[in-house]
Amino acid sequence: MEAYRDQYATLFNNGSGVTVLAISTDGTADQQSWAAEKNFPVTFVSDTAGSLASAYDVKFPALNLYRRVVFVVGPDGRIAHIMRPFRELSAEAYTELGTAVRRASGR
Repeated sequence: MEAYRDQYATLFNNGSGVTVLAISTDGTADQQSWAAEKNFPVTFVSDTAGSLASAYDVKFPALNLYRRVVFVVGPDGRIAHIMRPFRELSAEAYTELGTAVRRASGR
């Protein structure tokens, strides 16, 4: 998440025309506290029941954990790009993500 925060201006055009959601199995209070402490500019969503994880096939079957997957959704509400798994330690992954966001948002 720190990489998203640190590259927010470049990857997500400072949020102009873009909504970034981070979905986790953590409860709302835990996410709010952590997001405020780390100054994250994205919206966190709590999915403690795992319904989003199941719907988008990102949950490890035997664990209450998510795979790191990034979905880029276009203005039409359709998924324009999927990075499965998202390789958060790879510089190329951020380049790919930035390109996908720009394409999806028409920039």
